[in-house]
Amino acid sequence: MAKKKEKAAKAHKSILTKDSLAFLERYLNNPSPTGFESAGQKLWLEYIRPYVDEHIVDNYGTAVGVINPKAEYKVVIEAHADEISWFVHYITKEGFIYVKRNGGSDHMIAPSMRVNIHTDKGIVKAVFGWPAIHVRNAKTELVPTTENIFLDCGCNSKEEVEKLGVHVGCVVTFVDKFMMLNESNFTGRALDNRMGGFMIAEVARLLKERGDKLPFGLYITNSVQEEVGLRGAEMIVERIRPDLAIVTDVTHDTQTPMMSKVQSGDIACGKGPVLSYAPAVHNNVLRHIVKTAEKEKIPFQRLAASRATGTDTDAFAYGASGVPSALISLPLRYMHTTVETVNRWDAENVIKLIHASVKGIKADQDMRYFK
Repeated sequence: MAKKKEKAAKAHKSILTKDSLAFLERYLNNPSPTGFESAGQKLWLEYIRPYVDEHIVDNYGTAVGVINPKAEYKVVIEAHADEISWFVHYITKEGFIYVKRNGGSDHMIAPSMRVNIHTDKGIVKAVFGWPAIHVRNAKTELVPTTENIFLDCGCNSKEEVEKLGVHVGCVVTFVDKFMMLNESNFTGRALDNRMGGFMIAEVARLLKERGDKLPFGLYITNSVQEEVGLRGAEMIVERIRPDLAIVTDVTHDTQTPMMSKVQSGDIACGKGPVLSYAPAVHNNVLRHIVKTAEKEKIPFQRLAASRATGTDTDAFAYGASGVPSALISLPLRYMHTTVETVNRWDAENVIKLIHASVKGIKADQDMRYFK
């Protein structure tokens, strides 16, 4: 039994440091809503700066750390920085605030949630109100929709709300803090996809600390505005014009109640990174990653993604005259809620797989479909 425990401990020897985990907590707790990612991007750049040679920030805030910037052959590893949120849409004369989605925000979880309204004067606290159960009629009661959920910031008039600095267009994020579940699961708001930004930053750290020399330029890219249509990736792919891209994002764990394996595949937290098959996923890049996982004995799962991956992979694959691209996903539970949950060892295996896959790329790697 002691030998089994020792073997399990070795198998789960963490590659993360105390500094890594401290950064992850700061990064997850910091709001970074779509279109307003600057605070999170500054945190991310501050963390990766020691591990890269230079950095780029484009006009809309996509941040890129570059290793070997003068190299002709360019490889991207990419995640997205933004989180779903709400916009202030309409303020009633009584001081209640109606909202509009900024990305795929979930109206069903909104009632009774606490929020931060981001204004030029600072954070304004508010709550999503909802009528008490005592006054609702079970036969006719309404369910939460984007038309009836509302914010209450403790004001009695529109003028009082506006005096706080709140106006139409202010962005709203849920209040939530990072936590651990059962010592091996990360839980919180916006793990989709700041876990991706964390994981690619850790790849940069490993390359630096282990003295890995790359014969090409590596562009560690944290894109903005994925949640509203892959917009940041669409812009940065044209600027970098890479020769190859490996994208990381989250995908649905399908083991929890009310999830359909027939619809979404058989994917489980704790069983490793997920490799997607889709038209945007280049077969030769995918084969390289699969062979790397097998060689390094990194567990992985497979997912079929029909017309599109729904991730920045699509933007890289079809941008800049076509970039050979692949997707490595992290299984996640409860997507677009404040309790998004991932397995720590899955995250570490994604880091290991990207790191090993990057190290295995040659400077003149020809990824054409026909050679």
